Amino acid sequence: MPVNPELVGRVFPPTAPYLVGREKVREFARAVFADDPQHTDPTAARALGYADVVAPPTFAMVVQDLTLQQLLAEPDSGIELSRVLHAEQRFRYSRPIVAGDELTATLSVTGIRSVGGNAMVTSEAEITDATGGHVATATSVLLVGGDE
Repeated sequence: MPVNPELVGRVFPPTAPYLVGREKVREFARAVFADDPQHTDPTAARALGYADVVAPPTFAMVVQDLTLQQLLAEPDSGIELSRVLHAEQRFRYSRPIVAGDELTATLSVTGIRSVGGNAMVTSEAEITDATGGHVATATSVLLVGGDE
């Protein structure tokens, strides 16, 4: 089944709140080789004016993944995980993610284009904090392989 073009403009329900934990930030920082002390040491982060450790910029993907799971679970999407390649990722921040943040994300599908029998599906996840303030916009492009 090809990717459903009617996905464009679809907005998914907000995710359940994700509480950013200090250890999760530390683990993620180690995984991506972000060795600045602000990512692992609360004292270093506080010296920079933050309430707790600061997540590396790509940490927003952890929250965005919750939204992408919604997209992949859509029965009418025409997207099969076995044919998906994560082609592109971008982030636009209003402020850094810090341990203790409670984040929610809302995904919208912003575009689909055909490329050589495949589909490029672009989506944006708007990530907000517990007060509703914008934290980040995470944009993903998924390459969905065509039927064999």
